[in-house]
Amino acid sequence: MDPKLFFNAISDNIEFDNYKKNSVYNSISINRGRLPELDGVDLAIVGLVDNRSGGNARLVEEGPMRIREKFYNLKKGSGRYRVVDLGNLRNGIELEDTYLRLKEVCEHLLENNILPLIIGAGQDFSYAQYCSYESMDKLVTFINIDASFDLEDSDNLRESHLHKLFTHEPNFLFNYSHIAHQSYLVDEKENQLLESLSFDTYRLGVVKENLKEMEPILRDGDLLSFDLSSIKSSYLPGTSRRSVYGLTGEEACQLCWYAGLNDKLSSAGFYEYDPGYDTEDYQSAFVIATMMWYFIEGFYHRKKESIFRSNDYLVYEVATGMEPETIRFYKSKISEKWWMEVPYLSDDRTIKRNKIVPCSYGDYETACKGELPERWINMQSKVI
Repeated sequence: MDPKLFFNAISDNIEFDNYKKNSVYNSISINRGRLPELDGVDLAIVGLVDNRSGGNARLVEEGPMRIREKFYNLKKGSGRYRVVDLGNLRNGIELEDTYLRLKEVCEHLLENNILPLIIGAGQDFSYAQYCSYESMDKLVTFINIDASFDLEDSDNLRESHLHKLFTHEPNFLFNYSHIAHQSYLVDEKENQLLESLSFDTYRLGVVKENLKEMEPILRDGDLLSFDLSSIKSSYLPGTSRRSVYGLTGEEACQLCWYAGLNDKLSSAGFYEYDPGYDTEDYQSAFVIATMMWYFIEGFYHRKKESIFRSNDYLVYEVATGMEPETIRFYKSKISEKWWMEVPYLSDDRTIKRNKIVPCSYGDYETACKGELPERWINMQSKVI
């Protein structure tokens, strides 16, 4: 594909001359009429302005611009930025055509080891984000941060995109983790359905009680979809489904930092911003811009920890007094992160192998008490 055919340049309504030398604006390449080169690029920002799944047309189109205004003004973080802003994806004739365009763009970026960072429009576009992995011949883990489940089997795409994702053929979804749902916004039958599929769900209260326990969850994801309505309205009023309850701005940024640190996470989307509900000084756009900043900062602090037989790890063999007799844990000497081995049978059901999955120090403590960590149990149910 030729990316030049898919994008519109960034609006001249942004006052580009006002950004200081040490700003993000002066540290990245931006499509102002000429698409940036993609050779050697790490991350690419993709704006979405298609409103046909809901929202005011003018305001949805304005959303990515408001986010960019705030993002460009932030100070450049660590490392040598190799980031481009491709501009706004051109809408297709039909909404389904725009989905297909986003899928093709993300697919092209992924093939070139470039992480798509998607901003704007509704969370139904995370379905297209997911579909871009179809040709990669691998199973993926989808991380969703959202106040509700969006599992309805209906024509309302913003409330049913997960139903569409779960029933997609071919199925290449290994695991799905849902973070920060609010119990009074979800149907108990939907919760039971996710549990029956051995998917992981974490209530808002659980997330707030121990935010650090979300790090291993985010470390295991291949793609992230962040519904901005999961952030409480006092921090982020700029969404049509705002709530007085939810994540704080600081918690949202911390989750983005964790996601950015994940060596295997290869795409992220920030959806459901509507500037029509924002404050006069676009407070929500600033929060989203800061979340993007922390995600990118995390990205440039990745440690590329994946070779567990090296001297960079401490290995702990914990006796359980049950089946399995022992669980092996790994602790990185570099980042102090933890992993554990989960046994599984090969495809022909004859050879027993081990899958190494992210975990926390709390899981190690649980095993030391002679109990199987819940994370270990959940993972084994997926691989047996």
